Amino acid sequence: MLINQTIDAMHRLKLLGMADAYHRQLEQPAALELPFDERFALLLDHEETLRDGKRQTRLLRLARLRHSSACPEDIDYRHPRGLDRRLVTALAACDFIRRRQNLHITGPTGTGKSWISCAIGHAACRQGLSVRYERAARLVESLRLARGDGSLGKKLLALAKTDLLILDDFGLKPLAGPEKHDLLEVIEDRHGLRSTIITSQLPVKLWHGYLGEPTLADAILDRVLNNSHRIELAGESLRRSTPSLDNETEGYDK
Repeated sequence: MLINQTIDAMHRLKLLGMADAYHRQLEQPAALELPFDERFALLLDHEETLRDGKRQTRLLRLARLRHSSACPEDIDYRHPRGLDRRLVTALAACDFIRRRQNLHITGPTGTGKSWISCAIGHAACRQGLSVRYERAARLVESLRLARGDGSLGKKLLALAKTDLLILDDFGLKPLAGPEKHDLLEVIEDRHGLRSTIITSQLPVKLWHGYLGEPTLADAILDRVLNNSHRIELAGESLRRSTPSLDNETEGYDK
């Protein structure tokens, strides 16, 4: 009777991992012979594992990664595109996010910019960090609409609180004056506080000209280029690779 009450109490307290592990211990005579401290540690470990798994699932869902299956383990280093395995491995450890540094990934279309950024985003979610993927053009459009309906402040706050923001396809579409100012707001809110990954077909040296307005361009680039890492990809599109080359070529958009 006491056993059932204990399990019921665990469920009421939402200790579902502990309840499951406790039930399993009762079915294993060898586990019942362990000292209380060891048994209790196993219960806590199971609860922690379950919660970590649920948190990771939730973070991945909220991240809305363009390539949801991308992960660092599947990155293809055989394709000649100038990808440094040591650098990517270090970035996938996500210490740059904890240090509030930025990352820029540039290169021709099809060389894997978006996929690599999503793989790093996936790694961040697995480590309990919040991630948000946004295509740059769609983000500035959503900010314009938010300004109109009065929800801009709320949207900017949500972006500012995210540990890692992925801005994909920066530079594909010309920005109007108000859109540049909205982009500056996003960058300013995150500067020195959170990390941002920017992917672009444009080399970094062309970003200033793309933004157009010298004063505003200086303000944006000073914040995004300061304290940052850089991956510069080259070579032909992976879309031209054979389907058997690597899972990374499947569904490649960038």
